[in-house]
Amino acid sequence: MKVVFLGTPEFALNTLEMLIKEHEVVLCVTKPDAPKGRGGRMQMPPVKELAIRYGIPVYQPASAKTDEFYETVKNAGADVMVTCAYGKILPERVLGITRYGCVNVHASLLPLYRGAAPIWHAVIDGRRESGITTMLTDAGMDTGAVLLADRTAIGPDMTMGELHDVLAALGPVTLMRTLAGLERGAVEPVPQDGEKATSAPMVDRETGHIDWTKSAREIHDLIRGTDPFPAAYSSLDGRRVKLFRSRVVEDGGVFGEPGSCLPGGAGIRAACGKGVVEITEIQGEGARRMSAGEYLNGHSANKFE
Repeated sequence: MKVVFLGTPEFALNTLEMLIKEHEVVLCVTKPDAPKGRGGRMQMPPVKELAIRYGIPVYQPASAKTDEFYETVKNAGADVMVTCAYGKILPERVLGITRYGCVNVHASLLPLYRGAAPIWHAVIDGRRESGITTMLTDAGMDTGAVLLADRTAIGPDMTMGELHDVLAALGPVTLMRTLAGLERGAVEPVPQDGEKATSAPMVDRETGHIDWTKSAREIHDLIRGTDPFPAAYSSLDGRRVKLFRSRVVEDGGVFGEPGSCLPGGAGIRAACGKGVVEITEIQGEGARRMSAGEYLNGHSANKFE
């Protein structure tokens, strides 16, 4: 097939690379270059970098709602459009340009976790399963009819970053099966059950703020669900810290004032509203990530707030 690919972040790279190998990518559409880091240097989206490496034309519109956008995609002469973490909602007239419509590669088992951050929310919510869903994009937010889905387990200690990598590798597999099925007429779109839908809004730095009155399991899930970004955070004896690896020591019971540090273990054990969580990896301000044992060599640990 001739494909117009729309995507932006690192998550989309495996899918784009597979499309390049198995089909003919005639155009890559991605977000404009943006300033990054403390110096504010302009940086290309990862999809643009990969497209340039393969000599594929790149289009970086500020909006998907213009006549120019419509004409550019139409003139590419593609059989299908594929979106993967593009970051913009496409107008209805654009969705009908190609013969097979617009296939979206989404990192959840729809209708669960519609929105921009499905991987984060699945881990934060303590889900045991996630996956990749391909759907026919419509004018809504991840509301289109489902084509195919592949599932994967979420381990009890798996981080958001680890699940991201698993799903980034699974995405192109599901997409290749989908495109082959569409060509053969063997894939039938199935409408989503909107009553079962959940949302996955954008995360930001405040997402990682720990409320120690919550249960040990909820706090553990928040820590792993925001690792590596935006990172769970708290104040430990008046010093702001980011918390990464952790484990649930006790699921139930009250073991002290929420946030108070307890003896025992190789890490830093803290009482929660219910149960005890042990922090095994931590990062102080201006410092690197380190084991809790390393951190304790130079700092106290009496109470999280």
